[in-house]
Amino acid sequence: MISKEENKQPQLYGLVLAGGKSMRMGHDKGIIKWHGIEQRYYMADLLKSVCANVIISCRPEQQNEIDPKYQVIPDSVTGAGPMTGIMSAFKAHTDVAWLVTACDLPLLDAATLQYLIENRAPNGIATTFESPFDSLPEPLITIWEPAGYDILSFLANDVTCPRKVLIRNSGQVKMLKPPDPDALMNANTPEDAEKVKLIIHSISKPL
Repeated sequence: MISKEENKQPQLYGLVLAGGKSMRMGHDKGIIKWHGIEQRYYMADLLKSVCANVIISCRPEQQNEIDPKYQVIPDSVTGAGPMTGIMSAFKAHTDVAWLVTACDLPLLDAATLQYLIENRAPNGIATTFESPFDSLPEPLITIWEPAGYDILSFLANDVTCPRKVLIRNSGQVKMLKPPDPDALMNANTPEDAEKVKLIIHSISKPL
């Protein structure tokens, strides 16, 4: 049974950030088929299992490339990196919370997302994970609450890094230890991709 407190929480939408130019990888990370389908669609399908609605964020010139069965929000602001997609999503739906994920997280799983949601702090600006690689907040696997939009908007002119937003406003951010640190691994470079291939192969390999 859903409690009255849970009913007060803003509805949770999912956002897949797929508008990066993938310069370090050398080709679009969103179309890599780690799990048999393009990663941007794999992530969207994963978020559908825990979110009321899921949208893929992309650059305007990518919009016609996205399968029409997936909802898209093209970037409405420019020059702000990942914050571009987050800000564009909030502009489209200001009254919901956004579970934001980057598309370059091939090991992210439903259990990790569910853990984030179960430990959500809707009265703050965000609920995030502590990165196992540098112990800083991981902004691209984060639930951003509607209250976070005002702060993002206020800082947008001089801060284009969502991680810095979380650090500057740590008193309003709940940070969790990830239950599976590997789930937060980014695949940004060809070297990262080789590591991911080995991990996925080891997981899928019969005992």
